[in-house]
Parts: sequence; structure tokens; C-alpha cells
Amino acid sequence: MPDGMMPERPLLGIGAPLPGNHERADAARNRQLLLDAAQEIVREQGVDSLTMDALAKRAGVGKGTVFRRFGSRSGLLRALLDHAERKFQEEFMFGPPPLGPGAPAVERLVAFGRARLLDIEVAGELHRAAEIGEAGDRFTGPPYGLLRAHVTMLLRQARVDGDVVLVADGLLGLLGAALVMHQMHVLGYDRCQIGDNWEAFVRRVVISARPVE
Repeated sequence: MPDGMMPERPLLGIGAPLPGNHERADAARNRQLLLDAAQEIVREQGVDSLTMDALAKRAGVGKGTVFRRFGSRSGLLRALLDHAERKFQEEFMFGPPPLGPGAPAVERLVAFGRARLLDIEVAGELHRAAEIGEAGDRFTGPPYGLLRAHVTMLLRQARVDGDVVLVADGLLGLLGAALVMHQMHVLGYDRCQIGDNWEAFVRRVVISARPVE
């Protein structure tokens, strides 16, 4: 795949149900509603507050329904991370600007980082666990490849020369869950401060790459 091109594959979790398969479509829709409710709990109260009981209460269903859908709390957490990744992909590929198409490349890069930081703030443990679990496969798997391709594309649109894939990897390194959580929980920075640093870094990269006229 050429540098900067977005992979031609459906977004994870996005796609119309097969015609005539109404029961399956209903099941997928109900699962989506449960995951939306789970994400609300995490954003409002933190990941430790997400229990099977809490989700059942928020969604207005029986606890048995939640267990049938996800099997266990660990299964729920894995599904929630996947759900969050899908929504993030949809937002930066097809959503409204500045995160989605329609804004200048630099503004989209800034919005991309700030949106990612919000995800890490509310579900950092999930992201960090995923990064650790992927280990050496993290940088060759489809999820990271999609993020790299997107950032690479925006860097090209912003007229950044040189090896933009390396630049994209460097930028994405600033958004690693382990680093961001260390900055938040150990060094004491808040999400806005880290986001401001991300924005400053992006703008320096773009400006320094342009020839002086």
C-alpha cells in the first residue's frame, strides 16, 4: 500500500446487515446499545465503575443479558475497547471536521491527537493493556497501520517532506497509552496540557518542514 493511502477495507464494526437477517441485525444493534452505555459509564465514573451489574442497570436490561453478550467483565472490557476504536476510526475518517474531512490537514492532526487523548483519559488501562498484549505485533497489526496511514496522509497534505512514515511513527509515539498515563498520573499533567503540547509539536513539525521563502 503506498505511503499515505488509507487502507481500502471496511471500518471495524461498520457494515450493513445482510438482507433478510433481521434477528442478527437486532442482536448487533442491542450489543451496540450496551457498549454505548458501557462507554458512558467509563467516561462518567471511570473504568473501575464498569461492572456487569452497573451496565445492566444503565441499559435497563437483566444481568443475564449482559453475561450472555460478553461472557465476563474481561470480555466486556475487550469489547468496549474494540467499540471505542471503531468509533474513533469512523470519526476521523468520516466524521465532521476538524477531526473528520473538511478541515486543513494541520487542524485535523491537532484534533486527532486531542481526541485520542480523551480516549486514553477515560479508558487508558484498556489501551495500555492492549498495547502490552500486542507486544511486537502492535506496529504491524491493522489497528496501528490504519492510524499510521491516516497521520501519514495528513502530513503529506500539510506538505511535510522527507520520510513521513517515520514522522508519523514519531507523532503517534506521543499518544502511546503508557506514556500518556505516566504523564497524567505520575507527572501530574492534565489532558489539556498534554493536548497543547501535542498541538505545539505538530505545528513545529509542519512549519520546520516547509522551505524558507
